[in-house]
Amino acid sequence: MAKQQRIDPRQIERTKGSAASKPSSKSVAPSKPTSGRNRGKSGHPGGRKAGEARPATLSTWIAGARLQTLLLAVAPVAVGTGAASLLLPQWYDHWFRAVLALIVALALQIGVNFANDYSDGIRGVDTNRVGPPRLVGSGRAKPRAVLTVAIVFFAIAAVAGGILVWRSGQWWLLAVGAVCFAAAWFYTGGKHPYGYYALGELAVFVFFGVVPVAGTIYTQTGTVNIEAWLGGVALGCFACAVLVVNNLRDRERDAVSRKRTLAVLLGNRLSRALYVVLMLVPMGLLAFYTVFYLTAGYVFFVAILVVPAMVIVLFAKTASEYVSAMRLTLFAAFLYGLGLAAALAF
Repeated sequence: MAKQQRIDPRQIERTKGSAASKPSSKSVAPSKPTSGRNRGKSGHPGGRKAGEARPATLSTWIAGARLQTLLLAVAPVAVGTGAASLLLPQWYDHWFRAVLALIVALALQIGVNFANDYSDGIRGVDTNRVGPPRLVGSGRAKPRAVLTVAIVFFAIAAVAGGILVWRSGQWWLLAVGAVCFAAAWFYTGGKHPYGYYALGELAVFVFFGVVPVAGTIYTQTGTVNIEAWLGGVALGCFACAVLVVNNLRDRERDAVSRKRTLAVLLGNRLSRALYVVLMLVPMGLLAFYTVFYLTAGYVFFVAILVVPAMVIVLFAKTASEYVSAMRLTLFAAFLYGLGLAAALAF
């Protein structure tokens, strides 16, 4: 049997002391003090977690309104008012009604933009956008906040529209307004948004072209002339062209997200061809106006924007190129509307 070793108690005490004085490899170094102003509980600036988006600022909300799209709201009201001047002793006889129509158009456009931001954002469609980031999709604003802003602008449009109907005495237009609000919401809202089923272009043609032009002149004169109808068709084509180029840019991402836009169904080549046709139709309709209104010929100068836009869309390969084409289309529609309105009014 092996001899048992005798343990010295003093040796045990010395061993414990040396072990306590030696730092362990698993010990955690004390953290440096942090400033309460610069760091939150998460340890990141402002208390945000890594990868978390910054909260939306005023400039972010303004960008979310997509102000450049408001050009599509101004143009139809201008053309409708110009067409109304042909039936009124003075073009400014019903200027207050024209202002109300403009408020309706602008507020409704902004409301649609925020409503689309909300609906696409909660579905995850805007999470990995190719184009400019959205408020909900980027995480910079809460969905409820974006929805609230959309409702506020819809309310402004409703109030202005109600006053316009009261001043014109055309009470049946309240039903038309209700349809417009429904179309604005269900474009991307609801369980089955029609914008996801290749119906967006049709709705845009009707509600951002024909309806606002015809509605503007009708609330001022009680009738709609041929100048207004053709103007509505022209601006409706411009509005459709804006949507087509926007959907062309997002075509691949929309297909992955099961958002079946017209660009997804038609494919790349046919969508580009459709854009060109939509841009050429308004230029062709100018031939009618130039026969009766000599100054309408000056509107052909819009081709300075139309031609480059078509060339870009035909050969575009990057998202930035599509964005440039979209901006050219918006400004072309705006100048077309103002030019045509001036030709009719003066």
